[in-house]
Amino acid sequence: MASEAAPSCRLVFCLLISAAVLRPGLGWYTVNSAYGDTIIMPCRLDVPQNLMFGKWKYEKPDGTPVFIAFRSSTKKSVQYDDVPEYKDRLNLSENYTLSISNARISDEKRFVCMLVTEDDVFEAPTVVKVFKQPSKPEIISKAPFLETEQLQKLGDCISRDSYPEGNITWYRNGKVLQPLEGAVVIIFKKQMDPVTQLYTMTSSLEYKTTKADIQMPFTCSITYYGPSGQKTIHSEQAVFDIYYPTEQVTIQVLPPKNAIKEGDNITLKCLGNGNPPPEEFFFYLPGQPEGIRSSNTYTLPDVRRNATGDYKCSLIDKKSMIASTAITVHYLDLSLNPSGEVTKQIGDSLPVSCTISASRNATVVWMKDNIKLRSSPSFSSLQYQDAGNYVCETALQEVEGLKKRESLTLIVEGKPQIKMTKKTDPSGLSKTIICHVEGFPKPAIQWTITGSGSVINQTEESPYINGRYYSKIIISPEENVTLTCAAENQLERTVNSLNVSANENREKVNDQAKLIVGIVVGLLLAALVAGVVYWLYMKKSKTASKHVNKDLGNMEENKKLEENNHKTEA
Repeated sequence: MASEAAPSCRLVFCLLISAAVLRPGLGWYTVNSAYGDTIIMPCRLDVPQNLMFGKWKYEKPDGTPVFIAFRSSTKKSVQYDDVPEYKDRLNLSENYTLSISNARISDEKRFVCMLVTEDDVFEAPTVVKVFKQPSKPEIISKAPFLETEQLQKLGDCISRDSYPEGNITWYRNGKVLQPLEGAVVIIFKKQMDPVTQLYTMTSSLEYKTTKADIQMPFTCSITYYGPSGQKTIHSEQAVFDIYYPTEQVTIQVLPPKNAIKEGDNITLKCLGNGNPPPEEFFFYLPGQPEGIRSSNTYTLPDVRRNATGDYKCSLIDKKSMIASTAITVHYLDLSLNPSGEVTKQIGDSLPVSCTISASRNATVVWMKDNIKLRSSPSFSSLQYQDAGNYVCETALQEVEGLKKRESLTLIVEGKPQIKMTKKTDPSGLSKTIICHVEGFPKPAIQWTITGSGSVINQTEESPYINGRYYSKIIISPEENVTLTCAAENQLERTVNSLNVSANENREKVNDQAKLIVGIVVGLLLAALVAGVVYWLYMKKSKTASKHVNKDLGNMEENKKLEENNHKTEA
């Protein structure tokens, strides 16, 4: 104290302090403050009129007082004692409220406000509590995986910088985990930093997992006390990979086994339901007691029908755990007899058979020249229309791509056969001669006429269909002639002739000519008679007209004479 009254004040203060120790003060008062905030402690005493000064102190654990601030009532001056931990952190107001900035854990003490008069000393104690919120808990040192039916460390839940220390709780799928012998072991540890006096809490969890823990979230929380009461902070979820042994083996077939056919590649795939799944297996083929060690797949290339049978696979270390499947390699055989190109003569018989051998019932379809037949062909007497391209096709409907087909190209040959017909035009002026020809290969037709023996090229031919076609000519002969039709192919040349008479045709023509002349003469005579009649009629009409006019004139004169006579008499 740098005042003249300081010595006397110290003396009075010391005497009053010794008296104050025996004097009861106010009750306990607690100030809660967050770590780092400013601690504000009101004095809680009424300031007496005869106040000399006010002073703050705190008490060590052994009760020894340490004075930290002084304020005179007369000079309004404030002095802070040389206490290193409170250097530049104190502020004493005029109403003797003490503020401590940047609250620390070490500020958690019992402070006392003292107001001193000449006659007495008044005290008001205040207890300071400092709280520090811990960091958000996190799960560290997590196990890469957990094996079922084994007690192993799951991880550590850690929360740092707490005051006072908090309590850590573990959860499985949101439910609290309680210690359970042989299944849940929780070990809690706390550690205080000697400088900051803050706590770090760690909780280790050992856990015996089951398959029910697959995809189950594990969390932890820290429960702590703050200025406003108890609070809880939760960690992020952690999900662990659960390892468990294989309990069942299954075998798969690719492609699907109901569609396997000869020539396919079969892939067998063996699976175990453990985690992690087994990587190797034994594969057992039909008729082979010894297994083939392989990865989880085994391929059989280009299978045949003798590959049909039971296929199995098992674990390497547990052959009793085995799976099997039956595989049928579907096949389809077709035999067409005869097949290829077959040449037969017209009228021959030809038995045809399409024999099917298959792993199951197959459909059979016959086609002729790309047109579906209602039934299989049968030839007891071949005709030209029987020729064509026949196809026998079979398929297994349930097996995609399993089809077979064979073809028969039937050729029906025959020597040329000729039939000639004659047809007279209704006018009788011409005749149509038709040469009908059958045969295969297609015969070439040639016409000749008797006398000149020339080849007639001015002919009309029909289309060649089913081994038949015709050639026709139209003639109007002036004399009797003979027409010859020759048809020739690689097998033979056939000739046929037809006599054509010209008399009937000429007589009809003469009669027609006479009739026409008669008609023309008759028409001319009729026209002449009609002309004469008309001339006579016209001449007679003119004479009659003159007489009529003369009579009419006489009648007029007589009438006028009679009128004149009547006038004279009057």
